[in-house]
Amino acid sequence: MENNNTTIIKNVKKELVEIGKKLSEKGFVIGPGGNTSVRVKSGSQDIVYMKASGICFETATEQDYIGIDLQTGDIIDGEKKPTCEILMHIGCYKIRNDISAVVHTHPPYSIIYAMSGKQLKAFTPDFVAIVASKVPVIKYVKPGGKELADEVSRVIKKYNAVFMTNHGLLTVGSNLKEAYYRTLFLEDSCKILIYAKLLGKMKFFTEKEYNELDNLDAEKYRRKMLKDTK
Repeated sequence: MENNNTTIIKNVKKELVEIGKKLSEKGFVIGPGGNTSVRVKSGSQDIVYMKASGICFETATEQDYIGIDLQTGDIIDGEKKPTCEILMHIGCYKIRNDISAVVHTHPPYSIIYAMSGKQLKAFTPDFVAIVASKVPVIKYVKPGGKELADEVSRVIKKYNAVFMTNHGLLTVGSNLKEAYYRTLFLEDSCKILIYAKLLGKMKFFTEKEYNELDNLDAEKYRRKMLKDTK
């Protein structure tokens, strides 16, 4: 009979596979690009399950998600090499205890928007409820190293997502569902903004309007539902 921890890990890997396939189907990654991860607490140990290097989301299996000790970075479950962005994922988890999932993708509209270098602010009630923060842009940094991990961690300390110039988008969440929907929503928001700019006008919420929405019971409830892992 499986113990509770074994069941949790099995379910986490299953969800990582399912979300990865959805990201691929939506065209948010091509080939082996992008990576996702989930933090699992196992006694006093934090294990981060992340996609193995060189694996495509659309063909990934549960065996392609590798367990890493959060504190040491050592592989403790699996034999394949973890994503080259391992430091970026670990950095997000170490900077905030409330983060349990990271989604990094290369969505086209998000990449286009990041080239503007401008922080993205809320302009719909869904933005307030789902993203729940502004989204900064960081300068281009070579992928796969400590410098990028440090830049991303610096932003994620305060925000729930970050645009990486000439690279892509990273979102975090209290669970994989929340991080995934933040990715979907931000890519759609970038598309809306780009088309709005073509019409010559874009209206963002004022701080007062944002705070009014942020404190609505309806938005608090929707946010709670995204955090619900059931």
